[in-house]
Amino acid sequence: MIDRNRVLSLAALGLVLALAYGIWYAYSVFMVVLLQEFGWSRSVLAGAFSVFTLVHGVFNPLVGMLCDRVRPGRLMAAGGAALGFALWFDSYISTPLELYFLFGVLTAVAVASCGWVPAVIEVQRRFQDRLGLALGIVSAGVGVGMILVVPLSQALIDALGWRTAFRVLGVLFAAIIVPCSLYLARSGTPRVGASPEPAAASLPSTRPAARSLSLADAAGTAPFWLIMAAYFFGSLSSQTLHVHQVAFLVDHGIAAMVAAAVVGVVGGASVVGKIGGGWLSDRIDREFVYAGGIVIMVLGIGALMLVGAMPSVWGPYAYAVLFGMGYSVTAALTPALSADRFSGEHFGSIVGAGMFCSALGSALGPWMAGWQFDATGSYTVPFAAAVVFAGIAGGAVWMARKLRLEASALTASGRA
Repeated sequence: MIDRNRVLSLAALGLVLALAYGIWYAYSVFMVVLLQEFGWSRSVLAGAFSVFTLVHGVFNPLVGMLCDRVRPGRLMAAGGAALGFALWFDSYISTPLELYFLFGVLTAVAVASCGWVPAVIEVQRRFQDRLGLALGIVSAGVGVGMILVVPLSQALIDALGWRTAFRVLGVLFAAIIVPCSLYLARSGTPRVGASPEPAAASLPSTRPAARSLSLADAAGTAPFWLIMAAYFFGSLSSQTLHVHQVAFLVDHGIAAMVAAAVVGVVGGASVVGKIGGGWLSDRIDREFVYAGGIVIMVLGIGALMLVGAMPSVWGPYAYAVLFGMGYSVTAALTPALSADRFSGEHFGSIVGAGMFCSALGSALGPWMAGWQFDATGSYTVPFAAAVVFAGIAGGAVWMARKLRLEASALTASGRA
């Protein structure tokens, strides 16, 4: 029988993430209009996004520790209100310093407070029996945010200007996120520190046994650092594309609204990738699914590079489908890989550390790409580097799988 409360909780979490991270991905369209209005360099504009992701990441460990002590829904409600105010303040940006502080700092703190870390912790406490699928469904909300918020932002910019667009989004986001988060806070979340539900017996027998380690103890293990590398290099690769994809397409003759629609297709494909990848990862080794996502993402990056060399009508959409499906599988599974190994009362701190590593990659990749473009007038080197970074992330997860299998073999031989 379907548990109505659990279904509504997944829907509320997905909606909150759709809005919170919709503005994350909408920065690519705001970046274009700010470039046109102020004439700032791409490295300056990409640098603001780098500050945003870095602040988001630095704040995530604190969010994780707070969620180890209070209900995540309460923190998300406060974050939703703060996001509404932050977006309103963003409408007054007129200098690079204001862009870096208002968007890069204030908006980032608000997004972190109602974003991925509290959502992952909420899911980990409620849905350990089908963790991969639940994380896939919830993280698909980010893809919905791309589908809805990015084109909506472009439409508001075209109709009302970018300043009014920020204000409309701020009011809308607060009016939706706060009630959804308060519902989560009141809907029977397991108490802080409670053990998660046991995994279903049908899950793969080689799934690692999660250990309730503190952050310091977890940091003393090789699997921890391999998973952290996946967070870092995966985001280093994917966020380079997310931030610069619209500018790249516009540079190659694609209309801004069409480029925004391509981002929406990325979001739509990511919904399929996250839900499908999460469902599959509950049935076969998550590392296999993660590696498949890396391969598809790399094919997507190659498709985008071909758009620059051989422009076509359908080329951008081929990129959008491949990249959207590929990156989304990896993004949804890194928290699940962490939970497989480190579930317990300190999981919030550990996944917060992972999101910090993700933020470092998210900050460095787009800035490096903007700096390289300013120097050469081309995205060839940054996009090629994104392929290499994706391969490193996949290799780290594969090495974590090797260590897991070796540990399982040692345990089995000890019992024999």
